Amino acid sequence: MGKIQRFGSVSRVNGEEGYRAYKAYHAAPFEGVNEMIKACNLRNYSIYHYGGLLFSYYEYTGDDYEADMAKMAADPRTQEWWAAVVPCMKPLTEDGPWVDMEELYHLD
Repeated sequence: MGKIQRFGSVSRVNGEEGYRAYKAYHAAPFEGVNEMIKACNLRNYSIYHYGGLLFSYYEYTGDDYEADMAKMAADPRTQEWWAAVVPCMKPLTEDGPWVDMEELYHLD
């Protein structure tokens, strides 16, 4: 296991309907999605909502983040999942549905 890397990202929901759909999808993720997340060495994955904003946090425990993210992106079930949930979001930038945040403080 590699050194733990922490990631925080922000996005927003696409209105009240997007919020309801996003919440419903995450209450019952597609079969195989959670398993792929774990197979790609992501742990302690959480998503929070406040006032239309989404905040995600996860820890990466592998040795090759780029390769694990490519593995996840190539997975057909994950692609189906993203096709369902991304329209529920209204990205803050054109770079993708999530914007990475800078970690300013951490305490174990």
